[in-house]
Amino acid sequence: MNLPNLLTLARILLIPIFVLVYVFPGQGTYLVAALLFGLAAFTDWLDGYFARRLNQTTPFGAFLDPVADKLIVVAALTILVGHHATLLLTLPALIIIGREIVISALREWMAEMNRRGIVAVTWFARVKTTIQMVAIVVLIANPPDLDRTWVMAGYVLLYIAAVMTLISMVLYLRAAWPTLRIGLTQQGS
Repeated sequence: MNLPNLLTLARILLIPIFVLVYVFPGQGTYLVAALLFGLAAFTDWLDGYFARRLNQTTPFGAFLDPVADKLIVVAALTILVGHHATLLLTLPALIIIGREIVISALREWMAEMNRRGIVAVTWFARVKTTIQMVAIVVLIANPPDLDRTWVMAGYVLLYIAAVMTLISMVLYLRAAWPTLRIGLTQQGS
């Protein structure tokens, strides 16, 4: 257990805390929940930084980090969809969650084929993740009122992230297609 893995575990432990704070009615709970989510999102960057800087990458960390990322995003989008109760938020949330499932499965398949590097994280996906995290922080920080400028800004950012999500999924699938095709032809044999 090293520092990057401890940060990843801390991110996972922050999930129920920020969810509970968000769903508890009270003055300032939106902002506190947003700060907790933002802290958790920051640990994603921080654990990667320390893993590279301290040369502490581990197979456990390579497994746990993307799991933690998916858990926090899915938890946040789920509570936001439930709280906002609008198709306007549900659509980009479904796109983002669906893509996470597809890409996780693709990465697992590619690892089975000893081709994990083909679906490594790209700069485009990092930008998408940053926009997505900012959108979620903005939406968590505000009550679900479409008349509020910040809420609309959060929706716009979430739609931008959803479009980028689809583009990055296509890029990953295109890069993996030759290996997928080989795997499919082997299945038919």
